[in-house]
Amino acid sequence: MKVSLVGVWVLVSAALVWSGCAKRIEADEAPPAPTSLAGYYPLAVGNAWKYRLNGRDDKQVEVKIVGEEGGYFLDNQGGQLTVDNFGIRDQKRYLLRGPVEAGRSWTNVVSVSSTERYQILWASRPCEAPAGAFQDCVQVEARNRVDADTTLVNTLTFAVGVGLVRIQVEAERQGRRIPQTWLELLAYEVKPGQGATRGE
Repeated sequence: MKVSLVGVWVLVSAALVWSGCAKRIEADEAPPAPTSLAGYYPLAVGNAWKYRLNGRDDKQVEVKIVGEEGGYFLDNQGGQLTVDNFGIRDQKRYLLRGPVEAGRSWTNVVSVSSTERYQILWASRPCEAPAGAFQDCVQVEARNRVDADTTLVNTLTFAVGVGLVRIQVEAERQGRRIPQTWLELLAYEVKPGQGATRGE
């Protein structure tokens, strides 16, 4: 089963069509210092992450970076990621933008009819996954309105030196959140100097 980490919420709504580009950076907007942004998603050919899908050990997704092209790292699930002076992004959206602090928000216009709104819920806190406990994490919430009644809420948790440790997608209707799908990190392998290595 192929599941791109950066597009996992496609699983719950084929109605979302992502085409376009991330929000243009205004010329007078100074980029944040890139010192720690790359640490939240170590990108290098060979790095790999194994996830449990929806809490089931019999449903696992393995993501491995298999190449680099045009400044983007390509994974075996069809994902394309890079880190620039502003944050971690794919070709259409910023998943995390600096400065990495609670309350930081940004908008990605991904098509003429689709706008994603992102906000850092918390930063510099510990987090846990089946792969272990991590001391320096950040959680980002992405919201995309599907129709008049439904908003998809995608919550991403990153750990420094590790990458994405949890992705949770919920459908919000009339103030209620209905879980759709989630991924939890089981094991990962990151090249020395970028993070840690931890198996199951």
